[in-house]
Amino acid sequence: MSAHVPALHLTSPTLLLTLTGPDRSGVSTRLFASLEPFEVEVVDVEQLVVRGRLVLSVLVSLPEDVDALEAAVRATATELGMEVEVEHGVGDNRPRRVGRSQVTLLGHPLRPAAMTALTSRIKAAGGNIDRILRLARYPVTALRLEVSGADPDVLQVELAAAAFEHGVDVAVEERGILRHAQRLVVMDVDSTLIQGEVIEMLAEHAGCADEVAAVTESAMRGEIDFEESLRQRVARLEGVPASALDDVYAALEYTPGARTMVRSLKRLGYRFALVSGGFTQIIERIAADLGIDYWAANELELVDGRLTGGVVGAVVDRAGKAEALRRFAAEARIGLKNTVAVGDWANDLDMLAAAGLGIAFNAKPMVRDQAQTSVNVPYLDSVMYLLGITREEVEAADAAEEE
Repeated sequence: MSAHVPALHLTSPTLLLTLTGPDRSGVSTRLFASLEPFEVEVVDVEQLVVRGRLVLSVLVSLPEDVDALEAAVRATATELGMEVEVEHGVGDNRPRRVGRSQVTLLGHPLRPAAMTALTSRIKAAGGNIDRILRLARYPVTALRLEVSGADPDVLQVELAAAAFEHGVDVAVEERGILRHAQRLVVMDVDSTLIQGEVIEMLAEHAGCADEVAAVTESAMRGEIDFEESLRQRVARLEGVPASALDDVYAALEYTPGARTMVRSLKRLGYRFALVSGGFTQIIERIAADLGIDYWAANELELVDGRLTGGVVGAVVDRAGKAEALRRFAAEARIGLKNTVAVGDWANDLDMLAAAGLGIAFNAKPMVRDQAQTSVNVPYLDSVMYLLGITREEVEAADAAEEE
């Protein structure tokens, strides 16, 4: 800072200069160049571009010759074909209030009524929207709202109700230094990372698909204990040849966006884990394919090249999934507040509750109701927007990887 510029105090006069007009290269350079002769302090800068229209606001300390500075700025704006507004005031921006949250909104499509409902709930909770940024336009419209002044837990409850009413998804995270730390993403596999249920695909080979599907549906609704349902279903697979596991793996289809999400987040240093009520004979191959760091699943018993209808060792059930999340977080030296869990049915609930951010992905109603947030579009990479990552950043990273 120049020695001629006095320190800015809360009562010091300031000028807010706002340029609006068509976006073009060099606007900020030209504006700051016009300010150079006046020995002012740049206090704050905010710029955004929407459909080729730029808004650039610069807050500066008051110069000795205010009229000359205003004239210089107006001349620059005229040369650029832009409009300028000069507002006199005092001091810096008012301090942002406590209770800072990041609210991420996903809409497919996003309607004005949903925005009205959510923003009014934020206001009613005592919050102020400090900034709004679009994270993605496709496959969903994703917006990030930075909110201060409201309790994050209150916001989560209030906004979840409004989101459900208007058919959008919303997540609320407390903002702080921990959001910059490394994260661990723990995912369910069947009907989350992959489409469909492995055990039902195996049941096709045993000729009991309808029976197994009925038990699966009952378990997904939380009507029967997961371990009991697993043992009932696996028992029906007795005699199925081990080669059926190869056939099932070959036929697997990842959920749209799954590879994109894992690839993009791993580039950013995220760690991944799969925690599944499915089977090691499939899960370990998926983990190898995607470069997953940790995994836990159940092991089907094989004797003489055929399934016995039994499971080896303890069953990875609802409690086991949450325990696996904690174990993997400890191994990765990542705090639980920086874990993200994604699942879709009742035996994922403990895992979703244990994570810093629990996401119900296209889940049954009872799971959506109990999870911190939900995603109800069929694109798994939408999870990245809840973490503040933009579509443009993903595409730029992909392009750089191909060079």
